[in-house]
Amino acid sequence: MSTSSQLEKIRLSQWDALSLESLLSLGWTEEQILNHIHEGTLPIDTSPFKFDYVSLSTWIRANEAEFKRVLKEGYQIKYNTIRGISSWIKLALKVEAELVLDPGQEAVTARLTPQEADRLASVLSLGWTIIPGSEASNPIDQQAESDARSLFRIVLSPPKNTPAAGA
Repeated sequence: MSTSSQLEKIRLSQWDALSLESLLSLGWTEEQILNHIHEGTLPIDTSPFKFDYVSLSTWIRANEAEFKRVLKEGYQIKYNTIRGISSWIKLALKVEAELVLDPGQEAVTARLTPQEADRLASVLSLGWTIIPGSEASNPIDQQAESDARSLFRIVLSPPKNTPAAGA
């Protein structure tokens, strides 16, 4: 009998998720990643992120079964920041996103395929919403429609109203 906790995705910190996506972008298999971690031969990251992979390596060595589950079933990020979402889109989907940082209007906008939007939705922490299509109006919406991508806007969900005590 499976419990709901067994069906939940493994939750990674935003930094570990970004580090993992950086390693996956190298095209390594699960076995190759594990070998590099156990041998201490992970690459030196020269990207603007400057990943050192220490936290991720420590977690993987201590939780190898969970790591294999992450690769097979995916993961969810524990807590996203707006800049972290933009970085994840760049690393995992190879798409440049645009940040809107105006107070009260904070958002990430990006042109994604439906599959990319689904993948992003699967990793976002609770509290974030992906708004597709025309509701996501933005200047980058004027790009050519010929690519199979649509504009998506990722925003922090408004807080849900909670009933008053005693109601």
